[in-house]
Amino acid sequence: ASLAMLLQQILAAILDLPTALQLLDISRPDHPLLQLILRNAPGSYQHSLLVSNLAEQAAEAIGADRLLVRVGTLFHDAGKANNPPFFIENQIKDKIDSHDQLDPTEAARTIISHVIDGVALAKRYRLPSAVIDFIREHHGTMITRYQFAQAVELVGDEKAVNMADFTYPGPAPRTRETAILMLADGTEARARANSPKTDEEIHKVINDTIEYCKSQHQLDNTDLTLKDLNTIAEAFFNALQRSYHPRIKYPEAKKQ
Repeated sequence: ASLAMLLQQILAAILDLPTALQLLDISRPDHPLLQLILRNAPGSYQHSLLVSNLAEQAAEAIGADRLLVRVGTLFHDAGKANNPPFFIENQIKDKIDSHDQLDPTEAARTIISHVIDGVALAKRYRLPSAVIDFIREHHGTMITRYQFAQAVELVGDEKAVNMADFTYPGPAPRTRETAILMLADGTEARARANSPKTDEEIHKVINDTIEYCKSQHQLDNTDLTLKDLNTIAEAFFNALQRSYHPRIKYPEAKKQ
C-alpha cells in the first residue's frame, strides 16, 4: 500500500494529474495563496466560497469531479489579489466605484488582467495545471460588457470599437468542470446584483446566465448536454433558494 501511494504521487507529478490527496492539501484554508487572497481581497475570497457551493452541488448532480470543481473555484479569482480595490466585491458598500470616469479600454484591460495575474500566481505557488485551467477558462472568450457598452456610447458606432480590447484571453471552457464554474460564477454575480426575492426571479437569474453563455458559444467545447444544463439549473436553484429565502424582521425591545 505504501509503495502504491508513492508510485501514485510520482506518476501524478509526471503526468500533471492531481490526486485527491493533493487537491485536499491545496484547498486547506491555510494554503499560502488562499491566505494571500483572504488578506488582500476578502470580498473576492467570500465570493469564491459562495460560487464553490453552487459549483460543487451542480458537479455532484451531473456526476462531474466534485472535488476538482471545488478546489478550482476557490482559486479562480486569485488574480484579483493583485488589485483588489478595483473589483466591486472588495469595495466599501457606500463607496462603490464603477470606474465610469476611467477610459473604458483601460478599465477593461485592468479587469481582464485578473485572469492573467491569477495564472501567474497559480504557477508561482505551483498549483496543478487542472486547477490553473479554472482560472484561464472561467470567463472564456467573453467580453467585458459594461465597458464595451461604454466605449460604444462614447464613439457612437459599435464597428469603430475594437472588440479585442474588451475580450478575455480564454480559452472557452474545455471540460464540464470549468464550464460549471463559468455558469456558477455568472449566476452568483447576477444573483448578488439583482437580489431575487421569488422563485420566478431566481429561475430567471439562472436561465439568463445559462442562455447568455450558450449564445456566446462558451459551452461548445464541452460535452454538456441539455439534460446536464437542466440538472445544473435545478442544483443552482436549490442552493440559491436557501440563500435568498425571506427573513423575519424581529421587533426591537421597548425601552423602559
